[in-house]
Amino acid sequence: TIGNTPLVKVNKITKNLPGEYYIKLETFNPGNSIKDRMALKMIEDAEKQGLLKPGGTIIEGTSGNTGMGLAIAAVLKGYKCIFTTTDKQSKEKIDALRAFGAEVIVCPTDVEPEDPKSYYSVSSRLAKEIPNAWKPNQYDNLSNTQAHYEQTGPEIWEQTQGKITHLVVGVGTGGTISGTGKFLKEQNPNIKVLGIDTYGSVFKKYKETGIFDKNEIYPYITEGIGEDFIPKNVDFSIIDHFEKVTDKDAAIMTRRIAREEGIFAGNSAGAAMAGVLQMKDFFDENSFVVIIFHDHGSRYLAKMFNDDWMRERGFLPFSKPRAMDIIRNHQHLKLITVAAHQTVTEVLKLFQKYDISQIPVMENNEFVGSINDNHLYQSIIENPEVKNQPVKDVMQKPFPVVDIT
Repeated sequence: TIGNTPLVKVNKITKNLPGEYYIKLETFNPGNSIKDRMALKMIEDAEKQGLLKPGGTIIEGTSGNTGMGLAIAAVLKGYKCIFTTTDKQSKEKIDALRAFGAEVIVCPTDVEPEDPKSYYSVSSRLAKEIPNAWKPNQYDNLSNTQAHYEQTGPEIWEQTQGKITHLVVGVGTGGTISGTGKFLKEQNPNIKVLGIDTYGSVFKKYKETGIFDKNEIYPYITEGIGEDFIPKNVDFSIIDHFEKVTDKDAAIMTRRIAREEGIFAGNSAGAAMAGVLQMKDFFDENSFVVIIFHDHGSRYLAKMFNDDWMRERGFLPFSKPRAMDIIRNHQHLKLITVAAHQTVTEVLKLFQKYDISQIPVMENNEFVGSINDNHLYQSIIENPEVKNQPVKDVMQKPFPVVDIT
């Protein structure tokens, strides 16, 4: 069943902070994330409004967790699912969506929301082109907020027996913090609602100045929080403060939570807990703080819980590597290449099979070019017929050659 997730006391990480700290552990939902709540609510509301009809197709832009909630409900209700997501999302999330029969289209991260290649734009285009399709639009669909107003907020109020003084939530679509925060503030207007943001996102500055500053936008690694636009579900009047957390601090804390608290939670949980430590001056000995953990750590095994991945991004220390060191660490893997005459469709299959984003192109045993997923997806969006063309028609220049010493 969805909801009625446990409240778990934090024992070690917050031991030097005043007050009591509890985790609302949303990994106990069927899809292992809080998104199950609003996914079902959006579907049920769409059915009542006649927007989603029997045999229809659900199309959504999602980081993975919303897609999982929608996919599970779709299986039970007989709908098809097509999801667009970004190339920064973990392979585990994408594989999980496909396990439930969903089609997943991976789009580039480093583009504007209005860019035709963005996962927002691609999902909107597909929703218009495919008959009997419905796009939930979790960012602007207020059923998202309503789900948490009806469920998450009342659960926390009851579980804390009304003692809660602070709510800490990572903010992405805004539904969780807005719905939960609204309910709690109606019970006690003195409750502080604290949003966790990331560097590269616009939320904090917009809250503090009312200015949408595009200079705040740049690529970031943290999953599940932050945005480069303002979703309708983010109710800034409910949120008292935004705290920004770096990618590094979020990733390191994600690992600490597992090793020190025995809770296997996702990347946004690490950001939220790191934010709590940064906001230590917000709390006193009478504070009763509830931190929402959105999803499960199993979706980040190849990322935050992988030492090599952490080192490659400078999140864990290591000595200066040589090319030989990198090769030695990967010598058990075969070199993936593509022949110049092979089709673009074949390359797409290799990207998915090996979870890679670039491939060298060979002809007559020589490297003659290269191809990366962003360039390829852009070419396909501009001309879908590219899928049937040989790689040599769309390849870029070969990768540089370096001395292995």
